[in-house]
Amino acid sequence: MIRVEFRLPALGADMESGTLTAWLKKPGDRIRRGDALAVVETSKGLIDIEAFEDGVLEELVAQPGATVPVGAVLARIARESAAAAPTSGATAPQATPPMPVPEKPEPVAPTIPGAAATPPPSRRRISPAARRRAHELGIDLASVESSSPEELVRIEDVERLHKQAPSLPQRAGMRATIGAAMARSKREIPHYYLAHTVDFGATRDWLSQFNASVPVGERLIEVVLLVKAVALAVSNIEGFNGHFHDGQFRRSDLVHVGTAIALRGGGLVAPALLDAGRKDLKSLMREFSDLVTRVRSGHMRSTELTSATITLTSLGAEAVDVLFPVINPPQVAIIGAGAIAERPWVSDGKVALRPVLTMTLAADHRVTDGRAGSRLLRRIADLLAHPETL
Repeated sequence: MIRVEFRLPALGADMESGTLTAWLKKPGDRIRRGDALAVVETSKGLIDIEAFEDGVLEELVAQPGATVPVGAVLARIARESAAAAPTSGATAPQATPPMPVPEKPEPVAPTIPGAAATPPPSRRRISPAARRRAHELGIDLASVESSSPEELVRIEDVERLHKQAPSLPQRAGMRATIGAAMARSKREIPHYYLAHTVDFGATRDWLSQFNASVPVGERLIEVVLLVKAVALAVSNIEGFNGHFHDGQFRRSDLVHVGTAIALRGGGLVAPALLDAGRKDLKSLMREFSDLVTRVRSGHMRSTELTSATITLTSLGAEAVDVLFPVINPPQVAIIGAGAIAERPWVSDGKVALRPVLTMTLAADHRVTDGRAGSRLLRRIADLLAHPETL
């Protein structure tokens, strides 16, 4: 029997500590890699910390309510064989760098469960009023417990959870965290910027036709097409997908696209859609919808915050035409998407009003240059022009 230490990882570039809110497993429980073991509150909200070991939860070291530094031991896991997972000494460095960089990407979406003790919402009896209220509050119905003998989730159950849940970080705290990370980025990373404007008409036409052919619940939105196009493009053009550590760029074989999501009450986080390049558009749409719901209720998973290999940021329909984002370290690139707006556009020698999109790239000059960045933006544009291939 080998004992390994379950430590608090860094969940952001400037994270120093977190408050342990709850344990999702108890001593004696068998756990698998990817299981959510603990909930930790940070300036970004409530984060599920996941296991990187198979084994049995042997001992809880930290207790709920304790504020613990990054790298501190939270629990100990008994592993059955040395071949099953890395040794204790190999797991400790994951908490050392500002944002852990998996040598081999850690669990992708199919291996990351929610709280195992909670049945999925689709198998539970939930009143329509409770569904509507949960949607309004951004609450995941899987986390709502019924108080009725019939095990029917009612609106009062949703309201009770909303009142009992820890409040989201104050706007000032979130802004301070974002400001510190971006200040570090501008100090350490030699940014270069490029912009490219494209005719979005063919993409929008295809999207309208696709959405008209499927049920409402299966319809897509523009940002999902952007995520897939970015993922495919960086898979083929070297130098944009990965992390920069210890003076060198480490390429990632999988593409985990950080997607900027605005929080209610202010602030922004960019959790990752994992392995985005190998998923179809419908799967990405489902995962994006789930991610937005959980993020806006203040609940995320540690792998979603630490695994992003490139970020896409879009301000939505009310955005300006062009935005120039700042790289989120240790990533080396970020794509910005402005508003899709009607503009005069020359096509086949004629001027007409067309929906156009301006994409921007901020990239790390230690890794790539403007020529490579130009190829990347043009590749994304080519993919968007043929959305049926995404």
